[in-house]
Amino acid sequence: MALRSSTTNEQLRLALGQVAPGTPLRDGIDRVVRSKAGALLVLSDEPEVLGICTGGFLVDAPYSPQRLSELAKMDGAIIISTDGARIARANVHLVPDPTVPTSETGTRHRTAERVARSLDVPVISASEEMGVINVYVGGVKHQLQDAGRLLDRSNQALQTLERYAERLDQAIARLGTLEIEDVVTLRDVAVVMQRGEMVNRISEEIETLIVELGVDARLLRMQLDELYGEIDDQVDLVIGDYLPVARNADDTMAELARLTDDDLRDLRAVSATLHRGGDVSNLDAELTPKGLRLLRRVNRLGDELSCRIANHFGEFSRLQRATVDELAAIDGVDTATAAQIKETLERVTESTILDQYN
Repeated sequence: MALRSSTTNEQLRLALGQVAPGTPLRDGIDRVVRSKAGALLVLSDEPEVLGICTGGFLVDAPYSPQRLSELAKMDGAIIISTDGARIARANVHLVPDPTVPTSETGTRHRTAERVARSLDVPVISASEEMGVINVYVGGVKHQLQDAGRLLDRSNQALQTLERYAERLDQAIARLGTLEIEDVVTLRDVAVVMQRGEMVNRISEEIETLIVELGVDARLLRMQLDELYGEIDDQVDLVIGDYLPVARNADDTMAELARLTDDDLRDLRAVSATLHRGGDVSNLDAELTPKGLRLLRRVNRLGDELSCRIANHFGEFSRLQRATVDELAAIDGVDTATAAQIKETLERVTESTILDQYN
């Protein structure tokens, strides 16, 4: 199973935002569908788009839903400016590269897919008989659905997100306990990474639904923000705790995002993105965190200083044993900050141990 790139996701969302309920463009498309006229719209008037246009006529007039509905009565494509503010041309014949692959069968949809694939611009097609509206962006085809069905899907996705977020919280809490006891394995870290990426993917799907719903998505946005919160930051810190010094957590997060769904279910494939070397198939290999995640609990301790302290000691066990004087010897750490770090680490350790036995 191939995954969409983050760039393609962003391009699709931008296109969906332009045709979301409540927008002038969606109003015009709905008028076309209701009139059983059908339409082929290219949402770009850049030179490369105009270069494949033949025939038709220049409009160069401000966009309005009424004008779009009238122009769609003709058979040709309509060229709309990138910002959706003007209708550039109408009744044009599009001549995309015929060698570009397409899975469509109808003439209008085949042309739409080829234009989107070859020029990397959003193209909208509305079928004349069925009233189906498709959005093409790059190699992605997305069929618009009515608001009721989208809300049903959104509610199901939110319930799934809630379950996965709860499992992620449990995995992170368990990892924290294992870190205090110094018995962390590669499997424990990979489970957190796996569940974190699953939560990310569900959130991405809901984000797309929010954009597609437009004005109907306010409550859905609030629910997603409440559920998702700072999950991305938590997983990022876990990854940073176990990466080699030369590696970057953002790179590992990007690698995780590129894994197929099947690969994501394989903890060995997940653990390989840490690039720790050795036998990644040995999920029982013992690991030691740097303590970066726990350092972030210290008030007003910035990211850069946290990384400097974690890298200085290298292992959480050494950080735990560090004295106030040893902490204060690090560049940027004064005695007061060192005492605060020491107090926070001791409090977290004690709290974790008490929770374990309660």
